[in-house]
Amino acid sequence: MTHQKRKTLRNWLLFIIAMVVVFFLGLLASSITERKAEAMFVYSPEVEIGDFEPRNAVWGENFPMEYETYKKTSDSSYKSKYNGNSMIDMLEVDPRLVVLWAGYGFSKDYKQGRGHSYAVIDARNTLRTGGPLKDDEGPMPTTCWTCKSPDVPRVMNDGGVAEFYMGKWARLGSEIVNPIGCGDCHDSKTMNLKITRPALVEAFERRGMDINEATHQEMRSLVCAQCHVEYYFNKTIVEGSAYLTFPWDYGTSVEEMEKYYDDIEFKDWTHKVSRAPMLKAQHPGYEVYLTGVHADRGVSCADCHMPYISEGGQKFTDHHIQSPLNNIANSCQVCHREETQKLIDNVYERQDQIIGNRDKLEELIVRAHVEAKFAWDNGATEEQMKDILQGIRHSQWRWDYAAASHGGSFHSPVETSRVVSTGITIAQETRIKLARLLADLGHNQAIPYPDISTKAKAQEFIGMDAEKLKSEKEVFLQTIVPEWVKIAEERENGWSVKYL
Repeated sequence: MTHQKRKTLRNWLLFIIAMVVVFFLGLLASSITERKAEAMFVYSPEVEIGDFEPRNAVWGENFPMEYETYKKTSDSSYKSKYNGNSMIDMLEVDPRLVVLWAGYGFSKDYKQGRGHSYAVIDARNTLRTGGPLKDDEGPMPTTCWTCKSPDVPRVMNDGGVAEFYMGKWARLGSEIVNPIGCGDCHDSKTMNLKITRPALVEAFERRGMDINEATHQEMRSLVCAQCHVEYYFNKTIVEGSAYLTFPWDYGTSVEEMEKYYDDIEFKDWTHKVSRAPMLKAQHPGYEVYLTGVHADRGVSCADCHMPYISEGGQKFTDHHIQSPLNNIANSCQVCHREETQKLIDNVYERQDQIIGNRDKLEELIVRAHVEAKFAWDNGATEEQMKDILQGIRHSQWRWDYAAASHGGSFHSPVETSRVVSTGITIAQETRIKLARLLADLGHNQAIPYPDISTKAKAQEFIGMDAEKLKSEKEVFLQTIVPEWVKIAEERENGWSVKYL
């Protein structure tokens, strides 16, 4: 081939390459322009969202994709090996829970939690909130509304935080009507993540920490930590107020929070069977998460429970808050390359092992409650029972810490296993003390164990009139709740929405 022909061929080749490059650059520019146009279309605000706006549908006018995924939290059809988001009567599944919580509201009713969209409805329906016919009646304080609705920041702003915590739960029934949603976690002007519940901020301050210094990634867990934590009602801060407080002053481990409670001699209730001064773990999901490998690697709650998804060329956070096991591709497989079934099997394996030991601890504690009652009935003194009751308190606190953390056996299997194992040790040592005491009292035989094979039998054993509670709840739902809904509708119909 002559030099001239080679030169001509090279020039054509360079021309073709240049044209291909220009073609793909054109496609890239077109894609960028299109995506920018889509972004402008998707995120162009339709309405002005006011401060403390509690209505999720109003936020949805500006963020339709997020809102459409949020509405999927009303789907309660998912079931995993252990629970899921279906409504399961946990007292029917495990009647021993009735005895563990004898004298406390959870022995009346404890159902597997559903999605955020059911937060208000389920609070009204549970037997734990009773059947109050007046604003100053019922077993629960107003504080129990704190994590159920974006109406809460609005009411706190209007009347004050301490004032919000005052009185009975029924007092704010017509005010708290919108389920957990946008206003709980976002600033209405900037859409930045925002802490809207003062208890978390106050817990940071007491430890010399400034929550305003948290990074965006940390905030993707902290907005969850407003509610998915251990807490108690502190009645010493403001007179007449059940002030929501996190027991983090010494730290967030099971032992550090236990020391906090012991030092102030706090108890959630006195056990109806054993008379032990009990602690009820609420749902210390955040505290357990902090001890796990995901937190150590900087993975946030939202990364797994609200992963990024794409739709119409737009990347956004999926607000269908749910178990990652129902969304393996977008949650787990972003980092883990294993097959879906392999990842699910890994989770179930950890759950099987931990729950097996947790159930053993549960059995030991129930027997300790029954044996403690037998000791009281046979003449035991308060001094003789003091250490025994403390052992029951500490072992059940560990059981409840592991059980109520919701996902602890996955979030932090090593720590959860450690907590359960220390609980087993304490429970066994407590039962040894009981056996020695009973021998001193003249009883050296096995203690009769009650038939608590069903929820009904267990509730009968602790002296509960479940039918009366159900009857009172039915009257409440038929007469009081419709009035609450009517008042709320009239109020919200008077709120204008400014379209832009």
